[in-house]
Amino acid sequence: MQYRDILTLPVLAAAALTACRFVSPTGALPTAGGNALGVALSDIASGDTGSVITLGTAPVEASAAIAKGAAVEVIADGRIVTKTSGVTVARALQAATAAGQIIEVLLVAN
Repeated sequence: MQYRDILTLPVLAAAALTACRFVSPTGALPTAGGNALGVALSDIASGDTGSVITLGTAPVEASAAIAKGAAVEVIADGRIVTKTSGVTVARALQAATAAGQIIEVLLVAN
């Protein structure tokens, strides 16, 4: 999948993190509907340091169908869902038709 990362930062994982899922600012799993630092580029074991895309576009796993262009928020496992009442963390650049699909998103500072 194509993505354009502008800023990738090293993050110390406070929990086991999964590739293509959002990470909290503390290096843990995000709170559902809460803020996120960015997206893990690969799986990161708890206590290890890994790369997190914080600016640009990133591949992210959807937790449900998402329309192209929709604002998205995180759920507690780091996947994304169409925004309802949470913090906007990205905008979908591709559509997802089902849970588990990886789509490109444009990250939004939050």
